[in-house]
Amino acid sequence: MLVLHALHYLSGKGRAAIVCFPGIFYRGGAEQKIRQYLIDNNYVETVIALAPNLFFGTTIAVTILVLAKNKPDTSVQFIDATGEAFFRKSTNTNLMEDRHTDEIIRLFDVKANVPHVAQTVAQQRIIDNDYNLSVSAYVEPKDTRQVTDIAVLNADLKTTVAKITQLRTEIDAIVAEIEA
Repeated sequence: MLVLHALHYLSGKGRAAIVCFPGIFYRGGAEQKIRQYLIDNNYVETVIALAPNLFFGTTIAVTILVLAKNKPDTSVQFIDATGEAFFRKSTNTNLMEDRHTDEIIRLFDVKANVPHVAQTVAQQRIIDNDYNLSVSAYVEPKDTRQVTDIAVLNADLKTTVAKITQLRTEIDAIVAEIEA
């Protein structure tokens, strides 16, 4: 309801940036109907996911919903600002410094697609995705898994098995010598 309240008081040339709980961007029911209204009427300009543990009293990650009544097109920008390039870890909380917010604002201004960080999506894609406005549905995360070369791994295993076999032979010889 806060989102609709902010939209109601928004001027025709203004923008509203609302900090929201991430669940409202993908849950069904009334929240989905509100998202449908916002998308169908072209009010959603940008959705920005922030890192967890930034706000006092809560450790959850939050999302900023940017609304505008004067958008020049029907696309929606999604920014994933959850990566370590957008905050600094601290003892009890994470901190966003000026350089972090400056980068988010720069991404917001240029509306450029940046792999794993920012993606502008056509309105129809959001409609086809049941009005899901979750950033993770549109910005593909960077794959940080370690790549393993299976041929090298098999060669290492073969070498290890050979060493184990050699050691067993040597141990058997030592045991036989002690028993004799």
